Amino acid sequence: MNVIVWARVSSREQREGYSLDAQLRAARERATKNGWTVLKEFVVAESARRGAERVAFNEMFQWVKANAKRDGIKAILSHKLDRVCRNMRDAVRLQELEDTCGVHLAFVENQFGPGAAGALSFNVMAAVAQYYSDNLRNEVLKGMDEKVRQGWPTGLAPFGYQNVENRNEPVVPHPVESIAVARIFELYSSGNWTFKSLGDQLEREGIIYRPSQPRFTSSALSKILNNRFYMGQIIRRGQAFPGKYRALIDRSVFEACQQLLHGKNRRTGNPEIMLSGGILRCAHCGHAITGEFIRRKLRCGGVNVHTYYKCGNNNQAPEHPKVRWREEAVEEALLHEFLALKLPTPESAEWFRTALRAGFANVDENQRRQKQMLGKRTTELVNMQDRLLNGYLAGAIDEAVFNRKSTELKAQAVETQSALEKADAYDPEAAERALSVFDFSQNLAERWRGSNYSVRREILLCVSSNRLLGTTTLELQKRKPFDALAEDLVLKIGRGDCTDFEPTSFIDSFLRPPEPHILTAARLERENTFC
Repeated sequence: MNVIVWARVSSREQREGYSLDAQLRAARERATKNGWTVLKEFVVAESARRGAERVAFNEMFQWVKANAKRDGIKAILSHKLDRVCRNMRDAVRLQELEDTCGVHLAFVENQFGPGAAGALSFNVMAAVAQYYSDNLRNEVLKGMDEKVRQGWPTGLAPFGYQNVENRNEPVVPHPVESIAVARIFELYSSGNWTFKSLGDQLEREGIIYRPSQPRFTSSALSKILNNRFYMGQIIRRGQAFPGKYRALIDRSVFEACQQLLHGKNRRTGNPEIMLSGGILRCAHCGHAITGEFIRRKLRCGGVNVHTYYKCGNNNQAPEHPKVRWREEAVEEALLHEFLALKLPTPESAEWFRTALRAGFANVDENQRRQKQMLGKRTTELVNMQDRLLNGYLAGAIDEAVFNRKSTELKAQAVETQSALEKADAYDPEAAERALSVFDFSQNLAERWRGSNYSVRREILLCVSSNRLLGTTTLELQKRKPFDALAEDLVLKIGRGDCTDFEPTSFIDSFLRPPEPHILTAARLERENTFC
């Protein structure tokens, strides 16, 4: 008798040792024992790709239906009923195959007798298989929903993040891709880039998408710019849940990109208008500030050209005030903000550098001590687990106490290892980077005056996350560590009570993986060029 073999295994069952090889071996032994000839074998692992089982089942069904009479196929041999019938629909289709082509089902383990009793047993087992499949699906979905509610994504992390074996933080920013994501949002939010020109710029900067596809395509950029995951939100079943992982993008930057993507903003694309295209926003309605040239003829026949900035909202509410600034006034307000970061005397700036070096020296020493302490604690926990196991094996400790203490020690070991990994993640170049960023902040006004429009825009995006233009005021929402410098240190220096001041807030900004704007500030200071 000619038969075909069907084998299926899920990823979960594969991990539990219920392998495809075991099913195929058992099916071949059954065929050999009964004198059957195996014409073809169909195998599928559900973990291969989503929907793989359904595609393979349909292929098997159509092949048997087309070749049953020609090749004399009399049976489909499987390990158990639930390997070939996951639901009642599959069972009905296979019963129809037996009625039309004479191909019945044969199993290594399950056996069904003839007549009504055998049919009843078959139907009951098929119903149980469907119940198991449906229940497993519900339990998996329930677990995924709960994981999202707790603030963690399911499945593979998106571009810019990576999955790690850490129960406390299973998703962390990728050291290279996260910088690329931040740079994409930073550039696009300025309003002067299309997907094509943005892809060109990223290629010039040496930022790649993946080794097999270095260039960022339009579809890849669109997928990244529309993904709310990067600002700390997980979307599931149409609902937004706050994430516990580290966000890569500020909400204001993400929303600015959304307005550009959905046509609610305008790109001027004019390199001669320095602050147009969304780099400034209206403090009253949040729309982009656009630039325009106003030409006035002079009596002598010449022409004066002035640049003005105004709110780009074409549907302003009646109470919306008039927001209109000359470029010279905007530049003066920006210079005022930059000068507010500068310490009053060279002596105070040198004092801060000394305090900064001392602060990082303390951090280095604390990191060294912490790693030493954590290493010692790791050894202690290992010894404690060994003593606990020896006591249990010797009969001095009962099973309940052993299990409870063993669980506690393992949890402490995981926490200690996590803390040790964080201590190892400290960047030894953080101190030099912090000094470069501080020097950059002290030279901001001079650098602004001596730079071209492109560098000026880079300076603004580096120092501030948002720039709000009102009727008479310009507010620069500064990024870390510039906010700490402006709000804390300058006030202390101004009051003359800096002797007991420690630059803790400034240093804290450099004790984590460097953000793109910090790297940009350090680069600009290192280049030390005025364009």
